[in-house]
Amino acid sequence: MNFRKFVIQALKFFGFLAVGILLLWLAFRNVDFKSLTKNLKEANYYWLILSVFFSLMAFILRARRWQLLIHPLGFSPSFWHTFHALMIGYMANLVLPRIGEITRCVALGKKEKIAVDKLVGTVIIERTIDFISILLFLIIIVFTSEALIIEFLKKSILIPFKEKVFSLITFSWIFWVLIALLAFIALYLMIHYRKNLRKIRFFSKISDIAKGVITGLKTITNLNRKWEFIFLTISIWISYAFMTWVVVFCLKSTSNISFWNSLIILVVGGLAMSVPVQSGFGAFHYAVSRVLVVIQGISLEDGLTYALLSHESQIIFEIMIGLVSIYIMYGRNHRNKTADNI
Repeated sequence: MNFRKFVIQALKFFGFLAVGILLLWLAFRNVDFKSLTKNLKEANYYWLILSVFFSLMAFILRARRWQLLIHPLGFSPSFWHTFHALMIGYMANLVLPRIGEITRCVALGKKEKIAVDKLVGTVIIERTIDFISILLFLIIIVFTSEALIIEFLKKSILIPFKEKVFSLITFSWIFWVLIALLAFIALYLMIHYRKNLRKIRFFSKISDIAKGVITGLKTITNLNRKWEFIFLTISIWISYAFMTWVVVFCLKSTSNISFWNSLIILVVGGLAMSVPVQSGFGAFHYAVSRVLVVIQGISLEDGLTYALLSHESQIIFEIMIGLVSIYIMYGRNHRNKTADNI
């Protein structure tokens, strides 16, 4: 990596880190840290073991689902290589938001000799399905939950989202029309003069990457085991739901939250994790603690204790499994090669 790239990556890292720190400050300001510390000391940590178990089940199911998406590309990566690449990706998200999606593609691509750009297409499909799943949960909650939860969703998610969309449409519609028109013209010129453009190395590389991503995206239409894919997707989110719910039993103040009502925590936490900061730091704590204060009527300290237990237990688990995965994928093979050369 040259100096310019290093500086850019460093700026990205510290920029996203600064946003995360700001969100953490917003989450923890005006908090009684003595009460928070007391909650952490009195928490029942045995439930976190069960939460981590459900998290592991979700990762295993995700690895198998990713395998199914890769098969139409003409490759059959081993399950464990797929799983370890996935976990390396999750750990990489601690460095830069969403860099783990590329990292896991690179890790698996090198190990299984698969084009990385094609794997990126499969990951885009995965993330799209995850987003649709979150929206389905949100719709289910809106139609089945109590008035208090619905009011929270309207004020905190639905109304801000609606206002943002309408502000973009009404305030700067001319700008977006011009952008769309320019994009259309650029696309037309690229298609019309594609043969000449491919003679230029930069455009040739971009074209190859785009073709690889499109090939990866097409795998969803060529799945041989569609019902297994659907079953795995449902099972992944059931695992996430139980992973979220069992943590409520760590604290007396949240122990009476039903499984159904805990789905709101899953939705809000999932949306917070999509905020561009390292592994949702700050965003998750702020969003989850506030939703618990509203729907459960508990103190902010209790809400933040739940958020800390839930988020940090998963982060520690991802780091542990990620380090083991790095060793298995790279360290062990390096040791064997070194031993052979002696």
